[in-house]
Amino acid sequence: MLAPPDFIRGLASLIYPPTCTICAASVGSPEYLCADCEAKLSRIVPPFCARCSEPFDGAITTTFSCANCAHRALYFDAAVSAYRSRGIARHVVLNFKYGKQIHLRHLVGQWLIAALDDSRLRERKFDVIVPVPLHPARQRERGFNQAALLAEGVGPYLGVPIRPVLERVRFTTTQTAFDRAERIQNLRHAFRLRQNADVRGLGVLLIDDVLTTGSTLSECARVLKQNGARFVYAATAARA
Repeated sequence: MLAPPDFIRGLASLIYPPTCTICAASVGSPEYLCADCEAKLSRIVPPFCARCSEPFDGAITTTFSCANCAHRALYFDAAVSAYRSRGIARHVVLNFKYGKQIHLRHLVGQWLIAALDDSRLRERKFDVIVPVPLHPARQRERGFNQAALLAEGVGPYLGVPIRPVLERVRFTTTQTAFDRAERIQNLRHAFRLRQNADVRGLGVLLIDDVLTTGSTLSECARVLKQNGARFVYAATAARA
């Protein structure tokens, strides 16, 4: 007879006591950060841009759009992020994506779920969750799609089905070295709707790990709306 999963996890915690993923201090199971490291995370709080969640240092009390959004076409209705992608948050995401520490999806997923409590998302009824796709060559290289793993946690939380209706059809070089204009050009025609996929009349929640300039999310939203999506919002765990 196989041992139940809870028993196996309990036995493993006795042999390998849980520790903070940053400083190795002891933590309670199933925590990933100690209280000190948790306190160093930079939560995105108002005031911020209503469209892309770019934080603003000031005393603005009304809804506003930042300069980044005012002078470009963005196709998502709003993109919401929970934390700034710096320090510990950036370290965790990089280890998750590139360090093959896939267990960190649970921590990053907690941050993503925190983003869903924003009023721009909380008050919406979504019909489908769509993870931002990787090109097949990139996914083979990495071994997984981080957005798809995160969506697996969001779907049950919201009670909304996950549908990978988008595919990445053009291999693009990494976005990290590009400025905003170069990112937009790099992503042009990189995505399309999968054959036989139908998003007409649907409210879509796009999922990804990090928002940098918003170009990837915007291009995905453009394809979805071009194919009849009613609205497209995006949620990410962190924002550059």
